[in-house]
Amino acid sequence: MEEWIMSFMEEFGYFGVFVMIALENLFPPIPSEVILTFGGFMTTTTNLSVTGVIIASTLGSVIGAALLYGVGLLLDVARLEKIIDRFGPILRLKREDLYKADAWFDRYGIWTVFFCRMVPLIRSLISIPAGMSNMPFLLFLLFTTLGTIIWNTILVLLGARLGESWEDVLGYMAVYSDVAYVAIAVIAIVVVVWYIRRRRRA
Repeated sequence: MEEWIMSFMEEFGYFGVFVMIALENLFPPIPSEVILTFGGFMTTTTNLSVTGVIIASTLGSVIGAALLYGVGLLLDVARLEKIIDRFGPILRLKREDLYKADAWFDRYGIWTVFFCRMVPLIRSLISIPAGMSNMPFLLFLLFTTLGTIIWNTILVLLGARLGESWEDVLGYMAVYSDVAYVAIAVIAIVVVVWYIRRRRRA
């Protein structure tokens, strides 16, 4: 897959960067680290500029995120209520649980979107709950764009700085991803334990 990504980007330049990063948002298994760092490396061997690669990748990321936001809108709270009414007893979920989760995202969603845009895999998926919670679209675009610019800029600059050694970044990004996933898993477990204890006390 990586060879195909690089060949496409080499052939189509900025448009290739734009298409690949948009697809990365829609299909998270496509690694943004490869696209962005290789895009940075291309600025040392072609007429592409660092600024141009950052702009193209950011546009692609935001458009991909907006499409997933639209998917989230289709899975709004009303539809989830019907699912919970049907399968709630099996999943041990109630409508109140849905409302609490929705309220939490309404309160902290913009910062969740911002920071998650800098975590591999989750950076794409976070757009769906944003849509499901009906986060104001302009706010979603703003914080998605801000988080995306930071992520894209760091990786493109690293690729440009390292040149032919750009693949060295991938090893460090794998470690970063593992640490981020473990941290998210720990936080999720803590929240679940806290929620269960609270329900038992109630």
